[in-house]
Amino acid sequence: MTPTGRRERKKAATREALAGAARRLFLERGFDQVTVAEIADEADTAVSTLFAHFPGGKEALVLGDRSEREQSLTAAVRERPEGVTILQALHDFLATRGPFDPDSTRQDTRLADLVVATPALRTYARSLWTGCETTLAQVIAEETGSDDFSVRQLARYVLEVPDLAGTEPDPPAALAAAFARLKLAWPGL
Repeated sequence: MTPTGRRERKKAATREALAGAARRLFLERGFDQVTVAEIADEADTAVSTLFAHFPGGKEALVLGDRSEREQSLTAAVRERPEGVTILQALHDFLATRGPFDPDSTRQDTRLADLVVATPALRTYARSLWTGCETTLAQVIAEETGSDDFSVRQLARYVLEVPDLAGTEPDPPAALAAAFARLKLAWPGL
């Protein structure tokens, strides 16, 4: 959705300038070698502006915030095509993200590699996924009519998969293997 008002367009442009500057600098020099002051300077903004747009700091400049993931996970489950199981919909959704995406650009691949290789980014990425546990469990419960422990357990397991499978030598194969195991434990989903 494109921002329509002038103020919204300016905010979106500032966010993109900051995120673009951060990606360029991180890929050139590495995440730990870049300061927020350098990013703000590169984007021609103040450090306070950077934090106003990205309260999560440097990590959020690369990975965003949890709200996008929650919305996407919710949509993946609720808007799945008829006949597609919840687990298949979640697998298909994750298969388009980060190290699992077969259609990623060279820059996206480099950014995914940076996340995996940088402890602070990897920890932040994991926290973004696992922070969606309650929301994902609620959506699965709504879709299945079941709100027992196994629904919360499934949500937790699914949200650990990106961190675990994303660091394997063949992330898409590891993702597929993880979901094959989940389907054995939750065959109806």
